[in-house]
Parts: sequence; C-alpha cells; structure tokens
Amino acid sequence: MGILEVSNVNKRFGGLQALGNVNLDIANGTVHAIIGPNGAGKSTLLNVLIGKLEPDTGTVLFNGTSVLGRKPYEINQLGISRVFQTPEIFGDLTVFENMLIPCFAKRDGSFRMHALESIASEKDIIEKAEHMLAEVNMADNRHMTASSLSRGDKRRLEMAMCLVQEPKLLLLDEPSLGLAPLIVKQIFEIIKELNSNEGLTVFLVEQNAFHALKLAHRGYVMVNGNITMSGTGAELLKRDEVRAAYLEGGAH
Repeated sequence: MGILEVSNVNKRFGGLQALGNVNLDIANGTVHAIIGPNGAGKSTLLNVLIGKLEPDTGTVLFNGTSVLGRKPYEINQLGISRVFQTPEIFGDLTVFENMLIPCFAKRDGSFRMHALESIASEKDIIEKAEHMLAEVNMADNRHMTASSLSRGDKRRLEMAMCLVQEPKLLLLDEPSLGLAPLIVKQIFEIIKELNSNEGLTVFLVEQNAFHALKLAHRGYVMVNGNITMSGTGAELLKRDEVRAAYLEGGAH
C-alpha cells in the first residue's frame, strides 16, 4: 500500500471532463511526476488531493485515511504540503518571519499575526526554520523582505515554508514555471536532494518533461484529464511519443 492511493477519480466542470478515472499509487520515499500540456488536468488533480476540490467519484487515501471531505488545513495537518504555481508568501514580512507562520499553523490549525513574536523565541522552531532555509540555499536571505526576492528565491522560500512543517508528502505544482534555465536546474537539484537525503516523498506536476522525468522514479502523461502513459521516468524519456510531444524531438 502506497503513502498516497488515488482510485478512479473523476471530476467534471459542466460538460468538461477535467479528470477521467485517474489512478495513482505513490510509494513512500519516491518521486512521482505527471507531465502534460496546459489544461490537461494536472493542477485540478492537486486541488483534489489538498481538499480545494471534491471529485465527482473515486477515492483518495493518504496513509490509509481518506482525505475527501476534509478541509485543506486538515489535510495539511495529516502531512501533505503543497507548493503552488505562483509562490504564496507574505511579501511584507521577512524571509525568516515567513518561516515562522507555517510552524504556528501546523501546531494551532490557524495563524494570528501577533503570534510571531512569541513563537520566534522558541529554540526548536528557530533551529528548524534555519535548517530548512539552508536546505533550499536561502540562509543568507533570512532578513530580506520577501517581496524583494527574485521569483526563483520566492519559489525556494515557499518550498522551505512547506518543508518546515515536516510533511510526509510534498506536492509541487509547476515548480519550474517562469524561471530561468539555471534556476530550474537548481530547483530540481534541491528536490532530488530532499528525496535522497531526507527520504521525502514528492509528487510533482510539470511541463518541463526532461527535468521532471529525469528525476522521477515513476512518471505519467496526462492529456484531457486522462493518464495516457505511465512508466519509470527513464522509460518515458525514451518513448518516441514523449520525446516528440514534450522534448521537441529530443532536445532539452
């Protein structure tokens, strides 16, 4: 039994089928990746996994517990964290203050701005926040205002904000979106290290097929809400259909 089991999940928006009988079995400590074009249903699937959307039919089990019908913060407390397409950070706070917010929310299920001062004095939380900033190469930016960061550094910060909650499963929604090639490479290196060194289970949706499948233990191709191909990341990288559709004839 995997850490995440998705069985026969369907979702329609009016006459549009967003997800069609999606099945996934993600083993603990692995990296899984879904690639596909815009509008394929990848982000819709993530929204189902974190409770932002309810599927029309199907089941989603996390460590044997159904996540359906639960609120997003309840699913987060079970051990699932998500990095969004557009980094969701608090721009008027410093990098380090941003790190304290999820620490408090994980414990309390909510957040109050005045709690920053009290939680900032707790040694274990300070050490955890500093460790995770170091993990994503952001330790030197701890005193910067978050709004002043580059898009790539905002992405790193949001990843650190998820990691400080010590998730069992990290969901990444287009982590390379809008980033320069060098930054994309660095982001995927961080993901690889988190999986290899920390044993973190990662599920990502991505348009950059080369980086996603090179990293993934198992990959999937989603088109019009349906998974049309699956295999190891290495196997899919060799498939002519994948190379022609997503690697520009093999270029990367």
